Amino acid sequence: MRVELVKRKEHSQAMALLSPVIAVALTALSAAVIFSITGHNPFVGLYKFFIEPLTQQWSLEATIDKATPLILIGCGLAVCYLSNNWNIGAEGQFVVGALFGSALPVLYPDFENVATLPLMLLFGALGGALWALIPALLKTRFNTNEILTSLMLVYVAGLLLDYLVRGPWRDPDGYNFPETRIFSDAATLPEVFGGTMSLSAPITIIVAVILAIVLAKTLKGFEIRVMGESPRAGSFAGFSSKRLTLFSFALAGGLAGLAGTMEVSGALNQLLPSISPGYGFTAIIVAFLGRLNPIGIIIAGFVLALSYIGGEGVQSAMGVSNEIASVIQGLLLFFVLACDTLILYRIRFTSRRIGDGEASHV
Repeated sequence: MRVELVKRKEHSQAMALLSPVIAVALTALSAAVIFSITGHNPFVGLYKFFIEPLTQQWSLEATIDKATPLILIGCGLAVCYLSNNWNIGAEGQFVVGALFGSALPVLYPDFENVATLPLMLLFGALGGALWALIPALLKTRFNTNEILTSLMLVYVAGLLLDYLVRGPWRDPDGYNFPETRIFSDAATLPEVFGGTMSLSAPITIIVAVILAIVLAKTLKGFEIRVMGESPRAGSFAGFSSKRLTLFSFALAGGLAGLAGTMEVSGALNQLLPSISPGYGFTAIIVAFLGRLNPIGIIIAGFVLALSYIGGEGVQSAMGVSNEIASVIQGLLLFFVLACDTLILYRIRFTSRRIGDGEASHV
């Protein structure tokens, strides 16, 4: 018995819709095996990992709060990837955006009025965009590899954050702890809907919907798709790949920076040596799981956030290592990429030997 992958004549629209579902199902099956191997009840583990966070209001709000930065960063990354620009440094852009956004309440704590929060969000988006433009400029001017340069800048941003919160931005009344002063009320995102969910969630949904319209209905969206699928055809149409590279990186960095500022002005309310559990990297999974579509990214971000909250749940309730949650998230990306193969190929079981004529398309 042989298992063959046979190339389809056309892309399978059905598998394009079903492959994320299959990937999630295979991830759940793998998680059950992992729970069994580590000596835990797989059914209890799966329930606490995937279902229990949806059964209570506080955990549902926590899941939405967790999904917010993933969705916002994922939307920006989708624009980069659709335009064939590989931005891997969203984590660094998230951190630098948080630094720019925090500059106002840290350096000018007495500046408290209605303009404080809007200025913070603006500075955060600007900081993330400027940081993202570094690899974009290096690519357009010197033809460097944007994957490496954007990734290396993640570590630079992390070290810069660590230096500031342990040095010049450390709270003078903080008993020498590595943290900045607590932000004032004017610099804090308000909560909405009478719960613990901050204003960042509605802002993110609005941004995602606007971006979906831009990508589907505007000339800029058409340019992004054409340049991503066929740069040569795009150049014939008068589109500039260099300008698009700068635009896509600036947009992705701006959204990551905005997410960073909303994270520190909402959930954290101050700067700490570590402000992200890896949102910038996880957002890459979110972008691809959402098919590089902002509406799909909203759903994918919620699924990934569910894995975060579920991971914390099984850790506290069952004593499962937190690393297992990371393994399950990695498996999800693996299965998403693997199942995408089914869009272009179909599986065939056969016992006969492959002929020379067939080998060319198998």
